[in-house]
Amino acid sequence: MQADSKTKVTGKILVVDDNPIIQRAVYFPLRDAGYKVLMTGDVSEAMKLIRAEQPDLVILDLSFPLDASNINGPIQDGFYLIDWIHQTVDVRKSPVVIISSTDPSVYKERAAAAGVRACFHKPLDKEKLLVSVQTILAGEPPGQMPPNLRLRLA
Repeated sequence: MQADSKTKVTGKILVVDDNPIIQRAVYFPLRDAGYKVLMTGDVSEAMKLIRAEQPDLVILDLSFPLDASNINGPIQDGFYLIDWIHQTVDVRKSPVVIISSTDPSVYKERAAAAGVRACFHKPLDKEKLLVSVQTILAGEPPGQMPPNLRLRLA
């Protein structure tokens, strides 16, 4: 999979998904398109990476296994991480793309309210994901993105 030759490919992307198969499915097309790709399967580790690496984009699953060390703490799902990104002063406010096996109709309104730029349903269409990533990192504001990329449910 190659990036469009007219598109300048730059950027650091953090992929947060607990499924190693999904991690690889996202990693290789993005890497082959020229992006630096970081990966983790853990929300706590994602927070550390976001602080340290300041990614240009976060690709995020919504569901994660319960953390036994976080008993009686908040559920650390994808929306928890999105809220943390928005509330943490020293963190770059990276755009977020959701990749989830959850039915998109369940979270579409919440995702839009949280400023999520695109949503993809698993199994992923890697070509559409790459086009969406390129568009977001090219700096297209949400209202200027092509209609088929605005908070897409792919």
